[in-house]
Amino acid sequence: MKIVFATNNANKLAEIRQLMPKEIEILSLKEINCFEELPETSDTLEDNAAQKAFYVFDNYGHNCFADDTGLEIDALDGRPGVYSARYAGLECKAEDNIQKILGEMKGEINRDASFRTIISLVIDGKEFQFEGELEGQIIPEKWGEKGFGYDPIFLADGYEKSFAQMSMEEKGAISHRGIAVKNLIQFLEKRVKQYS
Repeated sequence: MKIVFATNNANKLAEIRQLMPKEIEILSLKEINCFEELPETSDTLEDNAAQKAFYVFDNYGHNCFADDTGLEIDALDGRPGVYSARYAGLECKAEDNIQKILGEMKGEINRDASFRTIISLVIDGKEFQFEGELEGQIIPEKWGEKGFGYDPIFLADGYEKSFAQMSMEEKGAISHRGIAVKNLIQFLEKRVKQYS
């Protein structure tokens, strides 16, 4: 089975490819000659993921999945949430987002946060959604050099390493995206069996 993962994030693509069983081949947007910016205009993770997956299916004719992920911080009323990737502005880098969060969280006692991922899978025009969520804390300074996004300031409950201190395998085993992807894989494996 070949399926497109609608992301321009090379880190996410590598993470997903590592988790997928060998009978499911993941194609990148580049491999299907999709170079335009995918639409993400909704104010929910669910709708943004669906928009991206349907865009690829409708315009390129490939079965596809897309994800949208948000960091939801209790003390910030759930922000940055759906705006996590561009929290510090449209052209911002991950470091800008981290510094904005650390600034807003300065002196804050309640540091509870969760990462939430929604995956929208479109197969033959039908949509299926999968969710993964992981509870944790925002730590007051960056730990580690690995990972991407908010990984250096997120400490999952029950762990002593930030996401940015974990290997891709360690993070994939517990992360919000890992949980959502496991649900996606179970679904895809059933379909592969049905059609083989």
